[in-house]
Amino acid sequence: QVQLVESGGGLVQAGGSLRLSCAASGRGFSSYAMGWFRQAPGKEREFVAAKEWTGGITRYADSVKGRFTISRDNAKNTVYLQMNSLKPEDTAVYYCAAELSTAVHSIAPAYRYWGQGTQVTVSS
Repeated sequence: QVQLVESGGGLVQAGGSLRLSCAASGRGFSSYAMGWFRQAPGKEREFVAAKEWTGGITRYADSVKGRFTISRDNAKNTVYLQMNSLKPEDTAVYYCAAELSTAVHSIAPAYRYWGQGTQVTVSS
């Protein structure tokens, strides 16, 4: 089992950057596929990015391609989401997710473990 704790959210102006971190505790982090999702008020949780356990395969939502980068440091049991050129529509609670899988999934039900979320607010 894996426990996930996100950090790094905050308030930033449009065009700015933030880096989110997700620290994992528990055994076998390096065997887990990791994902980032977000949920804005009144909207469903949506996929942002995911990276498979070796770090080779990566997926991004079209809305963040070229602006966001997911990375992982298995030695530190941490996954990151670097967010650049932020837009007001990126405002949401961002969640880290993990699943013991060799595949990379872009749907929330594919992930068993979730963090508590961190708020990102982008002002115009």
